Amino acid sequence: MKHTNSLINATSPYLLQHAHNPVDWNQWSPDVIERAKREDKLILVSIGYAACHWCHVMEHESFEDEEVARIMNEHFIPVKVDREERPDVDHYYMNAVQLMFQQGGWPLNVIALPDGRPIWGGTYFPKERWMESLQAVAKYYRDYPAKTIEYAAQLEEGIERLTLGIKSGNEIAFSRELLQEGVEAWKNRFDMQEGGRLGAPKFPLPVTLEFLLYYGVIKNDKTCLDFVHLTLEKMERGGIYDQVGGGFARYSVDSFWKVPHFEKMLYDNGQLLSIYSKAYHQFKTEEFKCVVYEIVDFLEREMMDESGAFYSSLDADSEGEEGKFYVWQKPVLQKLLNEDYILFAEYYGIEKNAHWEAGNYILLKQRPDIEFADNYDLTSEELKQKVGKWKYILLQERAKRTRPGLDDKTLTSWNALVLKGLVDASQVFQEEHFLQLALRNANFLAKELMLDSGQLKHNWKKGKASIDGFLEDYALLVQAWLTLFEVSGKEKWLVLADKLNRYVFDHFYDPKSGLFLFSEIHSENSVGNHFQNEDNVIPAANSVMANNLHRLYLIFGVPEYLDTAKKMLPAIAPNFARYPMAYANWGNFILKLTEPYFEVVVSGINSNHLLTELQKQFRPNVMWAHLTSKSDIPLLKDRFMIGDDLIYICSEGACQLPVKTAGEALKLLGQ
Repeated sequence: MKHTNSLINATSPYLLQHAHNPVDWNQWSPDVIERAKREDKLILVSIGYAACHWCHVMEHESFEDEEVARIMNEHFIPVKVDREERPDVDHYYMNAVQLMFQQGGWPLNVIALPDGRPIWGGTYFPKERWMESLQAVAKYYRDYPAKTIEYAAQLEEGIERLTLGIKSGNEIAFSRELLQEGVEAWKNRFDMQEGGRLGAPKFPLPVTLEFLLYYGVIKNDKTCLDFVHLTLEKMERGGIYDQVGGGFARYSVDSFWKVPHFEKMLYDNGQLLSIYSKAYHQFKTEEFKCVVYEIVDFLEREMMDESGAFYSSLDADSEGEEGKFYVWQKPVLQKLLNEDYILFAEYYGIEKNAHWEAGNYILLKQRPDIEFADNYDLTSEELKQKVGKWKYILLQERAKRTRPGLDDKTLTSWNALVLKGLVDASQVFQEEHFLQLALRNANFLAKELMLDSGQLKHNWKKGKASIDGFLEDYALLVQAWLTLFEVSGKEKWLVLADKLNRYVFDHFYDPKSGLFLFSEIHSENSVGNHFQNEDNVIPAANSVMANNLHRLYLIFGVPEYLDTAKKMLPAIAPNFARYPMAYANWGNFILKLTEPYFEVVVSGINSNHLLTELQKQFRPNVMWAHLTSKSDIPLLKDRFMIGDDLIYICSEGACQLPVKTAGEALKLLGQ
């Protein structure tokens, strides 16, 4: 290689992609700031991720170009950041760019003072404009250093106001009415034709679908339930879903889920595993069950390390073309499927609306399987066998193609989402294989990413973990381990979850705001701390913490847990009323506080069988626990009686007399 820079020592595949650029890239670290101050040199921070299409474009056009590299190296200390490894750095500089230009995205390119405070930025730049901009900013700093520093100070104030959530004084109490008002306003944005939010592009947002499913069931709201079912149905029949190999792409560029942006992200598929499992539990839609099993197959086949860890993402591109790995041409399909082609083409819309561009087709399911089978005089089983055969043939053929790039780093927070998805699926489908995959991953996370002190690491690759955990790592792993405790009955996971929770209180809690900071309070590696309160593709870390604290309160009876969670809500409640889509997971917590919520403890050697009976219906307002021996956990203490199978129905620690049959218990739950 003609060039090698310090990124050659990175573990992130995204950083390693840039290790042979002529740009003298550095990894983000406090040493970079010290060097910049010492040399009085501006810092150029460029942020992206491995599956980012435009990141690759800008690298090819600019960062591989020697003329561009000369300008970057001469005037700046260039720093490459993987946004997935350093969400703290990404958040800080993304807020700066959004404050400056009212828009953001990736690649994210920012120029900062030697102390790291931003002064200029943007997203993708063509080569000529990039060079002009760099030279102009460097010249301005040389000519007007005082003005530049003054501007940086003003921008820093704006970032602090935005990221540290200074309260506006309009705090209002959460209530059942507030929740209803927010949902009723939200319904105006439902796309009742295609599902999801009105317009394009369309993103799967599992956290919003989960809240609307919970709300629909608990409040008996048919509009919400119909919308959730429609959205999930349209998604799994569209091109955003890999009809051959399972798993969802990140989003569709259109308003009807047809043409995806082809990268597959672990966080999407982990959460969609959960929501499709729960939706099957509620609606008993056979297609949803198929999706769950295919997502697990995809994760196990393409995203799982031999250690039990899950990788982060698959690129959209292969051989320099977006989607090339996933699309099909008609002659190829005709040759592969022979006499079955006509039926296959009808099933996947080849002659209707599956064409994309340049003779390439994206497979789309046209109608429900039952309806299709009836139209073609097939039994459901015959159609199922045919579709399975087609998928097998195409999957074998696709395996011969050049695969999209794999981002093989492991992130704690994203693994926790998959872990929870596997546990949810194992509970709904009583599938032991799902639970074993979950346990394998849970044991990996406990062994490789959690220190004896209770501290977590954020990343891992080939035995190496280098970045301290963020609040999202703790919150999502506590959530996953609590779910695993509910389903497995093993107290090990509860003990680990509580240990993490106590570490979070000691190292992330900000008493002044009543919220938890995203990075540890005394973190040296973070440019600027913040509170993550808004749900995005992943639920907000603080909203996950609030729900975790509620569960832990019910299990351990520690009043501080519930008090802390409730104190987070007054500043959040007005936001739910105005913009519920970004606060859906807070809505889940408010539902638990404003509607009946139950803890159900089943004890005895037959507790698993009783649980199966009790869980035949989807019950989002119940926390489950079961035990087959004595326990000192407060929720479980004195519940086990040798020779008896007992069911305790409790609400906020107040329990009714135990009953012995599922029927009696269901009456107490309101059936």
